[in-house]
Amino acid sequence: MPKALSTRIVGGIWWFFTLIIISSYTANLAAFLTVERMDSPIDSADDLAKQTKIEYGAVRDGSTMTFFKKSKISTYEKMWAFMSSRKQTALIKNNDEGIQRVLTTDYALLMESTSIEYVTQRNCNLTQIGGLIDSKGYGVGTPIGSPYRDKVTIAILQLQEEGKLHMMKEKWWRGNGCPEEDSKEASALGVENIGGIFIVLAAGLVLSVFVAIGEFIYKSRQNTDIEQCISFSAVMEELGISLKCHKSVKKRSRIKGRAGISSILMCHPKRILRKETMT
Repeated sequence: MPKALSTRIVGGIWWFFTLIIISSYTANLAAFLTVERMDSPIDSADDLAKQTKIEYGAVRDGSTMTFFKKSKISTYEKMWAFMSSRKQTALIKNNDEGIQRVLTTDYALLMESTSIEYVTQRNCNLTQIGGLIDSKGYGVGTPIGSPYRDKVTIAILQLQEEGKLHMMKEKWWRGNGCPEEDSKEASALGVENIGGIFIVLAAGLVLSVFVAIGEFIYKSRQNTDIEQCISFSAVMEELGISLKCHKSVKKRSRIKGRAGISSILMCHPKRILRKETMT
């Protein structure tokens, strides 16, 4: 245990800092493990393909069903084999029937992402799992040689470049929809979470510096014969003596009653000693 008050303050502040950091880390780790257990077991199409507890399907004879039927990707072939083996229950007539089954049973509906975005904004009990399985574009069909084809194409491109298509989607899809879901992932500890403990650490170090200066001035005054206020030059002289005596202090005598003054006598023999040290 340090003897000086300043070093005790440094030690206490450091142990307090360490305790808070360890406690914060432990609490954040516990939150992370809790969130991990609460996560959905299905996060992608691969997760669906690997299990059979949750049934999944698509609209019968729709574009999504056709995609799985013609796909040559092993995961999607496995999913189509599952759906085709349960045609009576996995494949549904329309999206409304599929949505109702999702709400009432363990069923996952595979449908176009645009439709999913619209439905999940209107019913907050539904959510989209995973990313896009496939990417398709939409187009406006016109007769061959129609004079409106180029005009419609240019108008759509202009709306897209100006961001108006995105604005309309936000208005009609997300307007008055469900609020944004909070992230289910446990966030890392940031400066805003543990910044205060660093301030306490810095304040403790500054306090210990001032206490050390006060201790040094007090000891310097004790080692002088001047009864009045100690001068700045005397403090600086004492500091110089202390720095020069750093090595000899480590080797000072262990003889009782003389250990405190032996190193000073070696470094500064002309120094006037206090009466009590000479007796």
